[in-house]
Amino acid sequence: MKRLLPAVLAVIAMLAASCGLAGDGAESVLDKDRLVIGVRPDLPLVGFRKADGSFEGFDVEVARYIAGKLGKEAELIGVLADDRDDVLVDGKADLVVATFTISQDRKDTVLFAGPYHISYQDILVRPDENGIRNVRDLRGRRICEVTGSNAARRVVEERKVAARVLPFKDYAACMTALKGRQVDAITTNDVILAGLAKQSGGGLRLVGTQFNEQRTGVGLRKGDVAGCEEVNRAIIDMYQDGTAARLLEKWFGGTGLVVDRVAVPQFEGCS
Repeated sequence: MKRLLPAVLAVIAMLAASCGLAGDGAESVLDKDRLVIGVRPDLPLVGFRKADGSFEGFDVEVARYIAGKLGKEAELIGVLADDRDDVLVDGKADLVVATFTISQDRKDTVLFAGPYHISYQDILVRPDENGIRNVRDLRGRRICEVTGSNAARRVVEERKVAARVLPFKDYAACMTALKGRQVDAITTNDVILAGLAKQSGGGLRLVGTQFNEQRTGVGLRKGDVAGCEEVNRAIIDMYQDGTAARLLEKWFGGTGLVVDRVAVPQFEGCS
C-alpha cells in the first residue's frame, strides 16, 4: 500500500489541476473573474454600439444578466456575424451573445448553451413592394446575405426557393442596398428585422410571415460543459424571475413582434 501512495497522490494532483478546465484543456468560464462577451455592434434593438462606444440592446442585457448570475464582471466587445465562431476558437471571447443561431455545422467548432430566445425568419421590404407576401414570393428576387449569416442560404437550400443571393458585409450595407433598390428584400431573424425597420423610421416594413424557427444560443468554447450548464441555469432564472419578459417588452414592444408568449425554451444540451 505504501508503494501505491505516490501514484495515488499524483492522480489526485492531476484531477485537482484539471477540475477547472474545459474539455479541450482550456480554462472554463467558471474560473474567470471577468468574462469577455461578444455582442453585435450593428443591430438596433438587439446589439448596437452607441456613439460613446457603449453597447445597448436585448442581447446586450442578456449578456450582462448571465455574467451577473455567474458572479462575473462583463467586458463587452463588438463581434460581427462572420467573426462569432472565430473569437471563441481564438480565445478572444469567453461567451458570444450575438444572434448566434444554433446549427449543426456550427456545433463542430462551438458549444452552445440555451437557446435563450426562439424567433422566426421574416422578410423586410420597401413600403411600395406589394409582390412579396411570403417566402415563396422571393423566387427570382434579389435578397441580401450578410457574411457569416445563414438566413439567405436557408431560403434557397431548405425552402428550395430560387432567390438571387447578393452578399454584403453587414446589415447597414443591406439597408443601403434595399433603399437603393439593389436588392428586393432582406430576410433573417425577425428580431433583427424589427430593429432595422424601427431604425429606418417607417421607411421599411416587415412582411409578417414566419418561417424557419431560429434557436438563438450562447456560444462557448468547445468542451466547456461545466460553463455551459451554468449558463443554462442562468437562462432558466432569467425566464422564471420575469427578466426575459421584461427585456422582450422593453426592446421589441410596439415593433409588431409577438412578445407576450414567454416560456423557457427547450435546451439543446451541453454536449
